[in-house]
Amino acid sequence: MKILGVIPARYASTRFPAKMLADIKGKPMIQHVYERASRANCLAKLVVATDNQLIIDAVKNFGGEAVLTREEHPSGTDRCYEALQITEATTQKKFDYVINIQGDEPFIIPQQIELLASRLDGTTEIATLIIKTLDSEALFNTGEVKVVLDKDQNGIYFSRQVIPFLRNVPQEEWLSHHTFYRHVGMYAYRADILAQITQLAPSILEKAESLEQLRWIENGFKIKTAITEHDSYCVDTPEDLERLLKTVKS
Repeated sequence: MKILGVIPARYASTRFPAKMLADIKGKPMIQHVYERASRANCLAKLVVATDNQLIIDAVKNFGGEAVLTREEHPSGTDRCYEALQITEATTQKKFDYVINIQGDEPFIIPQQIELLASRLDGTTEIATLIIKTLDSEALFNTGEVKVVLDKDQNGIYFSRQVIPFLRNVPQEEWLSHHTFYRHVGMYAYRADILAQITQLAPSILEKAESLEQLRWIENGFKIKTAITEHDSYCVDTPEDLERLLKTVKS
């Protein structure tokens, strides 16, 4: 499989303006993401997809590749599709899959990308990472997205609430009675499927939960999952970055 790695890097951010360029130990955040992602041997090519020339310049300064995409994309998925189109046009090469690598996870582990790529066999439409939930705080935190699986480890529903609900079991005992999973926000899309899902209108469940993957499920697409042992550490605010620097080794 020929896989294109895309790092969506939108410049604007309400809670952390220009966070992709935030300095982390002498390097912009986007450089940390790019350098770590480039260690994944499964990627045939890696590009940053951004809407701002400042990020383009920063990427070029450290020797990376970047493409300028439209500003109005509603999600990283849509930005990935434009990046795929641009890259295929400029390289005259076709890619089988695109892996969407979060631009605000400066300490991403390359093995996560490798694990996701191992699920891509040509028949897989969409794939994503999940992790076992080990503590009650994460289980009942509505900021953490939960997922339930079918017998083939396809994600059949994602929710901000705890799923499944354990009837007649005290909540403090749920973790000892059932294995719960949380979503880790990295996606892989087969190239032709990416073209299709970016044309879908927002769906009822997506609007209810504010989760774009529910749009894909509602329209009949399958999301294969892979269980990782590594959690993701996303930077949404300057405070997130300060906490992350205290807890994660670079």
